[in-house]
Amino acid sequence: MIRVLLADDEDLMRVAVAALLGLEPDIDVVAQAADGPTAVTAALAHRPDVAVVDLEMPGLDGIGVAAELTRVRPECAVIVLTGHGRPGHLRQALTAGARGFLPKGSPGGALADVIRRVHVGGRYVDPSLAADALTLPACPLTPRELETLRLAEFGAPVAVIARRVHLSTGTVRNHLCAAVQKLGAADRADAVRTARDNGWL
Repeated sequence: MIRVLLADDEDLMRVAVAALLGLEPDIDVVAQAADGPTAVTAALAHRPDVAVVDLEMPGLDGIGVAAELTRVRPECAVIVLTGHGRPGHLRQALTAGARGFLPKGSPGGALADVIRRVHVGGRYVDPSLAADALTLPACPLTPRELETLRLAEFGAPVAVIARRVHLSTGTVRNHLCAAVQKLGAADRADAVRTARDNGWL
């Protein structure tokens, strides 16, 4: 039996997926979680072979869960499910250690097949998301522009960012302004969203 952990903050979705997987003769859902931190705790307690995690969850998203499980339980393969996957999310999930990435709208038996595949050491990426990821443009930002934009993500003042990166406030403003212009963004927050969606942050 393949021991599976399901993590999704939407109860109806989680219960439905558990019921579908329960019909598979070789899959046993041993634990469920409604948020990221609980998913990590459940993985440590129940020792699943495969963790199926939603991309967007409170506390710790699916990519964060994949990274943490890769660190603390590397023998547990992680599959990230997404309702609206973007190529940047795919890149981030794979970098974090996920072995599978597929949309929630996949056919019913697809998830079970992916669970079996990653359990034996394989990988699976939804073909349309993979094709989109291959056509992503290269990041137009310099490493310094990316660094300042990353620090600006949570609204840190320019002076705080300047101290963190050991640059003058004027230089930090220039980097942020360049990032906004290069990404064709309306403002700093829009630039952060664009960079994150493309997997550059």
